[in-house]
Amino acid sequence: MPVIARHRLQTRVLFGQYEQLMMEMKIANHTSFKNVLLLEPQMFYELLERVGPCIQRQDTFWRKALHPGLKLACTLRFLATDCAYKSLMYNFRVAHNTLAMFIPEVCEAIIAEYADEVLAIPTTIQGWLDIADIFSRRWNFHHCLGATDGKHIAIRCPSRGRSTYYN
Repeated sequence: MPVIARHRLQTRVLFGQYEQLMMEMKIANHTSFKNVLLLEPQMFYELLERVGPCIQRQDTFWRKALHPGLKLACTLRFLATDCAYKSLMYNFRVAHNTLAMFIPEVCEAIIAEYADEVLAIPTTIQGWLDIADIFSRRWNFHHCLGATDGKHIAIRCPSRGRSTYYN
């Protein structure tokens, strides 16, 4: 293994947030664990058990694959905060370009695993009307059939799109 790669692996094991801080919090301080990932430890490990096989990769001659728990923790921390990849890489000791590759993959695995349980889509007209009624009564959004929440990502205005661009 090249010296540089070995050094990065040792740094991750010695100082990485997943390998050190989260393992300590899992044992000693569940409140802190929840503050970091917005999940109780048992929910994190249930989620890991369900999506882990989908995000697990094989070790190769050139590199050791990232642990699925590390990938999941990085993804949850990214979604829970406004951390950019370049900031997150210092906490977890994973390169920003690697984060950019696996975070969308982990999100897709979570969606695929939980879609049938969590994202129930009505199959009747009355089902859609019931949803619209709930949005109308609860949030004063009339004729609304759904809403999403997510991470705000700043985007630069296209050079010729100033009048039509809104972020």
